[in-house]
Amino acid sequence: MGAVVAETATNAPALPLLTVLAETITAARTARRGDLVGRLEQLADRVRDPRRRIVVAGLGNQGKSQFVNALLNLEVCPVGDDATTTVPVLLRHGPQPRAELVIAGPTGTEADGRRIAVPLTEIAAVTPHSPHGHVLRLELQAPNPLLADGIVLVDTPPLGGHGNPGATAVLALAPTADAVLVLSDASTELTEPEVDLLRQVRQLCPAVALLLSKIDLYPHWRQVLEADRNHLLRHNLQLPIIPVSALLRAHAMRLRDEQLGRESGFGALFDFLREQVVARDQVETRRAVALDISSAAEHVALALGSELVALRDPERGAAAIRELRTAKAQAEDLHRRTAAWQQTLGDGITDLAGDIDHDLRDRLRAIGRTAEDWIDENDPARLWEQMADWLTATVDTAVGDNLLWTHARGLHLGERVAAHFVEFGTVDLPNVRSGPDPAGSRVDAVTLTDLEPDLGLGHKLLVGMRGSYGGMVMVGLASTVAGLALINPVSLGAGVLLGGKAFRDDKRERLVRRRAEAKAAVRRYLDDVSFEAGKESRDRLHRVHRMLRDHFTGIADRSLRSINDSLQAAQDAAGVEVARRNERCAELERQLRIVAELRRRAEVMLPQ
Repeated sequence: MGAVVAETATNAPALPLLTVLAETITAARTARRGDLVGRLEQLADRVRDPRRRIVVAGLGNQGKSQFVNALLNLEVCPVGDDATTTVPVLLRHGPQPRAELVIAGPTGTEADGRRIAVPLTEIAAVTPHSPHGHVLRLELQAPNPLLADGIVLVDTPPLGGHGNPGATAVLALAPTADAVLVLSDASTELTEPEVDLLRQVRQLCPAVALLLSKIDLYPHWRQVLEADRNHLLRHNLQLPIIPVSALLRAHAMRLRDEQLGRESGFGALFDFLREQVVARDQVETRRAVALDISSAAEHVALALGSELVALRDPERGAAAIRELRTAKAQAEDLHRRTAAWQQTLGDGITDLAGDIDHDLRDRLRAIGRTAEDWIDENDPARLWEQMADWLTATVDTAVGDNLLWTHARGLHLGERVAAHFVEFGTVDLPNVRSGPDPAGSRVDAVTLTDLEPDLGLGHKLLVGMRGSYGGMVMVGLASTVAGLALINPVSLGAGVLLGGKAFRDDKRERLVRRRAEAKAAVRRYLDDVSFEAGKESRDRLHRVHRMLRDHFTGIADRSLRSINDSLQAAQDAAGVEVARRNERCAELERQLRIVAELRRRAEVMLPQ
């Protein structure tokens, strides 16, 4: 089974990529193209040290932490009935076991935050609110074969329920994740919040799997598996479902029992990671390397070819110089017209911000109207816990759908901006999903306040007695005219009637007050969610804006630099002495052969 783990993240295919990248970097350095060298070296670092992030999510008591421990064959996450993950836990490889808290800074982000080392024995007591400040996440390092191969695991807090974080935190991590594993135990079939989570995550992450956990505890897990498949089919979700047992996996690793290992289901999980995560990541990396090598080779070949033409045939060289001057004028014109694509980008971001804010407010207003209608028809004090669970889950889904729309619109905006660069041929769009990792969703910190408890039996009796006393005395005094005692059957009956009326009136007034209080609590909750989610949406759009701006600015700058270098090389070639022409031509031909070979190898690497 150890071999299976090792196979999931092997870096052997990276060696040919690093070789051809090194040759391309050498060619770019020889051509004095420092801008291309920097870009290629960043890509080489990515190939050399791949980080594949796997996010583990699910509702409470689904066995997430136990699953992480079994996957790593390492007791690192606290497990138990009274132990729960309260902050995201990030696990990566390290020479020695250690734990650090990532504390938010004054702005609430990691940028100006700090790290606090904590003993491993105290990680079970970590909460979002510590004496050092707000905890964004807990980072654990441990020597482990799977982690050493570049796998980074993120164990998220349980989702759903009043007072628990929502799916927003998982959705914030999903765009930067290579895979998301959603756990649902075999005790019951998928719930609506789980289906919503799977639907949303699937749109943000290319590799998602549903893990049916705890199959060792529930003999009927096969019926639950079939029911889950039907749920996914009804919602048009083509996702793999992998039954797993962390307990069997732990026993199998301890006893080195291959039969138990197969029954644990982790073999199918490793197949999924190998085929859907590692293999796909290698294909994407190979494509990125091929495109960057092809682009760099084209930039280098432009200057070399122009100089070679000018050296061999001065007349053709003069014509080439004229063509290059025309191309330079066009490139400079495009560079001057950066206002055009930047205006498209700026206007698009502005429009997108308005649309996203309106969409979020519209969703929350619809939820608020539904909640108020429910409050008008029910006694909120008796069903407030159910109301809170429904409101939290519904708002969570609404915020998640708003985030998905933001992501899709951001990709569309990138395509619109790329249309301004048709002069440069096919322009590869930046990977928007690989943007900066959000520090954490502040929406999860918003909670619905509890209602004042209803009055006790003693107070209700006092209200009834106060109303009955006045009625009994009034009727009793009137009945004394007829010679009856102050307290008589008639006065007692009147007291009971008036006391009951006073009790019902008070009950009605208290219900009206509770409904008004409940509506106010719902409005405050939705207003707080709108405030925090709106801020996160604006921050997310700012990141997309900067990413697209830097990407397309780099394309324009590199293209103009290539044309300038080509023009300068062709002009300089005109003044080269005849004795040196043959020597220089031979050198240029050699470099062009190298560049042509690099372009050929890049074309071979591109998927057909």
